[in-house]
Amino acid sequence: MNRLHKKYQEKIIPQMIKVFGYKNKMAVPKIKKVVLNVGISSENLNDEKFVKAVKKSLEQITGQKPVFTRAKKSISAFKVKEGMKVGAKVTLRGERMYDFIDKLVNITLPRVRDFRGLNKKLISGGNSLTIGFKENMVFPEIDSEKIERMHGLEVNVVSNTKSDKEMLELLSLLGFPFKKSEDKNDN
Repeated sequence: MNRLHKKYQEKIIPQMIKVFGYKNKMAVPKIKKVVLNVGISSENLNDEKFVKAVKKSLEQITGQKPVFTRAKKSISAFKVKEGMKVGAKVTLRGERMYDFIDKLVNITLPRVRDFRGLNKKLISGGNSLTIGFKENMVFPEIDSEKIERMHGLEVNVVSNTKSDKEMLELLSLLGFPFKKSEDKNDN
């Protein structure tokens, strides 16, 4: 059991029971999975070097082989044909998920340029947090000298919470840095 999972078991569950008044510890919400997505733009669809770079970087970041998503139907405006690779994704669960969240909170987010905290509006539907990264170089596994092609990616943290308030409390206790007060200029 890694340190974040141990912290969840020993400190976060009792804190959540105290705040929300759950009947027992099995009723306390938990993180179900973390999904990393990379979209492959129409310019890069036929570029095998870019597709290989995406695959390699996702493997380095997560330690798992990515699954390529394919187009469900043809869209001529985007030069996409049915069955073409249009993205790659990795789903993390269990101990790998907790390892990734620990690394995301303590190493990756502080490395983002001009990072002042996550916006609370990133929580959607009461059970997911979506964070977008413009470049994959913020992850410590990616060596900037050896990188062939840069690309963005999206990290989606999914839980079984029922409200935004529960999700915000759970993520805050896990160590996610949220902005203290909303600035009027933030989008």
